[in-house]
Order: sequence, then C-alpha cells, then structure tokens
Amino acid sequence: MNKERFLVVVSGPSGSGKDTVVSSLRATHAGIERTVSVTTRGKRTGEQQGVDYFYATQEQFAEKLANNDILEHTNFCGNYYGTLKSEVDARLENGVTTILIIEVEGAGNIKKIYPDCTTIFIKPPSEEVLEQRLRARKTDSDEAIAKRLERSKQELEFSVDFDFNVINDTVDVCAVDIYDIISKRQSD
Repeated sequence: MNKERFLVVVSGPSGSGKDTVVSSLRATHAGIERTVSVTTRGKRTGEQQGVDYFYATQEQFAEKLANNDILEHTNFCGNYYGTLKSEVDARLENGVTTILIIEVEGAGNIKKIYPDCTTIFIKPPSEEVLEQRLRARKTDSDEAIAKRLERSKQELEFSVDFDFNVINDTVDVCAVDIYDIISKRQSD
C-alpha cells in the first residue's frame, strides 16, 4: 500500500467548517490524526500552542522556511501559515491516516509533493451561510470578514482541482462523507 494514500488534504474557504468537520470525524474515528500547522497569527481565546497551531514569530517562521522544515505555506490576511514536514512524514512512516487542514493554494503544493494523497474541498451550502458562519465566530472585523468573503469566491474556483468536493450543510453528515472517501481511497 502506498503510504501517501494515508495523507488527506482538507481545504476550502474560511468559514466552510474545515476544523469543525475534521473534529467531528476524529471524534468518531480515533485513529485519524490531524497535523498541527505553524502560524504567525496570534492565539485566539482558548487556543493552545502545539494543539491548535505552533505559534511562531515572523523570524522563526522564516528560519523554518530556510531550513526546508515547511512543506507549503501561505500568507493569509497578513499572517503566515505552513505545514511542517516533520508533522507529515512521521505519521506517514507509521501508516497513520493523517489530515492536513490547509489553504487552497497549499493543497496544490502538497499534491505535487505527495501525488497519491487525497484532496478534499469543503464547500459551504451558500455564500449567505458562509458569511453567517464567519460573523458567528466573532473573531474578525467587518473588514477582515469582507476580505475572507472575497477570497472565498476565488478559492471556490479551485474546487475543480481537488479529488473530491463535499458540501458542509450538516457537520456530522459531511464528516461521514469524508470518512467514506478516505476508506474507499485506502482500500483501492
């Protein structure tokens, strides 16, 4: 079995529910692990270092890039986000189903490095629902929400480049859909 089949890349616009769906998936399937990304974004209330993200300064992030410790990265709303090579390779080496939750452009970069990985694009049911979800977070200004909504329109265009598209109308149903995709890909 190709170990890359154990790598699942989940992406979609901000507010599509990526983290919530993956949390639901992992709650019912304990053997699935999620990598922790590195970011220069500040911690939100309740987030923990090494659990939600590895928080780094701009300088620390640049050093990781220079050392090739980051597989892919992006700048989103003025902050850097990246996938640590160590987070992926250690899990794949042990045959662990591993989920990356990353931005759309990063998903394409991961697919180039791990061509047999499974890429899944999560779509919101509508633009209105997406905006409601972003506002319900109460973590962004109106200006930041407007930027996220504008970017989501661009990101949705890339959904055709993903192996699978799922609509997150109901979190638990979306999680089941993703688990079915993972199971099928790993048994092919």
